[in-house]
Amino acid sequence: MIEIYRTNDIVKISWLQALLSDGGIECAVLDQHASIIEGSIGAIQRRVMVLEEDALRARRILHDAGEIEGDI
Repeated sequence: MIEIYRTNDIVKISWLQALLSDGGIECAVLDQHASIIEGSIGAIQRRVMVLEEDALRARRILHDAGEIEGDI
């Protein structure tokens, strides 16, 4: 799996999951529990991960939604 986004914003993570799901891409969010254990103070960011073969398409979806800047 490849990381395509990293943030502490749980609302944004939910939004990204919805965008990817609508695009037919499954994703996993890593470090959710570690962030909760450390008190959600922001020291450990959650990571949105996708399969390597879906990474380019996932980045395009997030880019088109304005969530990723720059070239794909």
